[in-house]
Amino acid sequence: MDKKFTYKEINRLAQEPEKFVSECSRAYRHAVDEVATAIFKNHARKIIMLAGPSSSGKTTTARVLSESINRLGGKAYTVSLDDFYLPRNVQYPLDENGKPDFECVEALDLDLLHSSLRSIARNEKTMLPVFDFKTGMRVENSKTVELHENDVIIVEGLHALNPVITDTLDEAKLFRIYISVSSRVYDDVGEVLLSKRDLRFVRRMLRDYQFRSMPVERTFEIWGSVMRGEDKYLFPFENLADVRINSFHPCEPCIFSKSAVERLADVGGEFKENADLLLRKLSLFKDTDYNILPEDSLLREFTG
Repeated sequence: MDKKFTYKEINRLAQEPEKFVSECSRAYRHAVDEVATAIFKNHARKIIMLAGPSSSGKTTTARVLSESINRLGGKAYTVSLDDFYLPRNVQYPLDENGKPDFECVEALDLDLLHSSLRSIARNEKTMLPVFDFKTGMRVENSKTVELHENDVIIVEGLHALNPVITDTLDEAKLFRIYISVSSRVYDDVGEVLLSKRDLRFVRRMLRDYQFRSMPVERTFEIWGSVMRGEDKYLFPFENLADVRINSFHPCEPCIFSKSAVERLADVGGEFKENADLLLRKLSLFKDTDYNILPEDSLLREFTG
């Protein structure tokens, strides 16, 4: 998946859609399986920190990685850093505009997070919270984790590589993974047609609409804040990762094009120009029915 793809090459491959989609899924899973093998070979690495920007596929990758480790004979628990958000009834740190900054690492209950991870690293039975985004409150002691000989815990989230979190842990027990869309799509003269952030935005837009009933305008509205959070709180630490996974599926512009074009066509107001530009780019791709995606495809994190 490190190959440079043009939209014409993608459309050529999409003429055999089942084969194309299958090859994309297989390449992604092979990459995750290789990481699982590396982890399992070093039983000291008990805490797997999985970080990536918005819509990089962290949730699916944590699940697929867990399944791969299980097949190797271990057991993997998964934990989201989102479950350690401070309750919304407390004062959050403010951003440069004086608004609550939900992207910063201080939006997490760091004391609880540190103590929980240290307890897990000592193989102690540890009770963990789950954050309820409907109420804006944590449900304490919602899940139990206790690591045994071949067990690991996968901690996924924007801040999973941040030294504010990892510096309190034994370095010998850590394994760091960075996942993102690390490919671009080019036009026929070698210029970037869809950037890495364009591809992630399309994923985010469809997921917001499908699963959160969020209008496309709202995704455009918050995208600037999301990017600033990535620039400030994630990208400075990406080189700390032990391995990198590229979650780009070359078939995704074809899988997403019809739904994305439909959503973007209705955008007006201040975001119309950006929407129209993205719409014109996505219209170049051959429409491919998302129903041919495997049920466990990473792309279903965004299509359903």
